[in-house]
Amino acid sequence: MEQVFAPWRIEWIRRDDKNADIDDCVFCELPERRADRDNLLVARSERTFVLLNNYPYNPGHVMVIPRLHTGDYGDLTDEQLLDHARLKRRTFGALETALEPDGFNAGLNLGDGAGGSISDHLHTHVVPRWRGDTNFMPVLSETSVIVEALEETYDRVHEAFARQDGATVPGERSAVVFE
Repeated sequence: MEQVFAPWRIEWIRRDDKNADIDDCVFCELPERRADRDNLLVARSERTFVLLNNYPYNPGHVMVIPRLHTGDYGDLTDEQLLDHARLKRRTFGALETALEPDGFNAGLNLGDGAGGSISDHLHTHVVPRWRGDTNFMPVLSETSVIVEALEETYDRVHEAFARQDGATVPGERSAVVFE
């Protein structure tokens, strides 16, 4: 029998209060903190940002999130939609460079019935996929096996964003910024 060994997850699992430092909406507060690497915020633009998922389906699972707090896709202005689409396109490019997946799943969970854990702030999931990456663990035991620590994935994806045209990195632990 093979074992799944992920010791870095125990600190996250054992913490007492999962979001004690969040007053309202995690997606509204994290980009304002400027502790980008600590909060897994890897890239940002004027109206959108990219955040690694704390509970990734696969390595490189990110969310592209409009800054506007809304759960209604129709609330986004044309400028917000365009900014979101542009940063999503850059996200696909960064993930291709950093992780070389065979494909992607991308989508939104809209509304309470869609199954997302945060329904009042839009976010587009982008999940890198590789041929054969699905196994019995999620199907039979509702367990995901993540083969890379979030910090390592962050570094690889951050570097790939930083190499794109128009990218600036304001500080060592800052997200990549696109104007």
